[in-house]
Amino acid sequence: MLNIDARSSKPIYEQIVEQVKENIMKGILQPGDRLPSVREMSTLLTINPNTVSKAYQELEREKAIETIRGKGTFVTQNYQPKKDEDKLQEVRDLLKKVVIESHYMGLGQAEIIAMLEDIYQELGER
Repeated sequence: MLNIDARSSKPIYEQIVEQVKENIMKGILQPGDRLPSVREMSTLLTINPNTVSKAYQELEREKAIETIRGKGTFVTQNYQPKKDEDKLQEVRDLLKKVVIESHYMGLGQAEIIAMLEDIYQELGER
């Protein structure tokens, strides 16, 4: 389900958050799908349960998943993406870095836009 890179500079909980969100976006995880419990996920990934718990808490904060006491953790049924000003600034900063790096690789605006469109198609986004 998830591939964790222990050698990555990115914290493991962030890798979990990103991959779960990507799987939701791609349709691999559907609304109402049950996620493994914290204990099950930590065993599957051979990581500390606290790391999984931190990732699940972040996903709940972002309303991507919900935990129902006694039943489990599920992909949110009626998830409605909303713009978070802090996240919006993070995305803008990331895009700025991409544009700068692309410039120094000799890529133009049209090529960057084409890449973004390819990524949207890959993720199943319209």
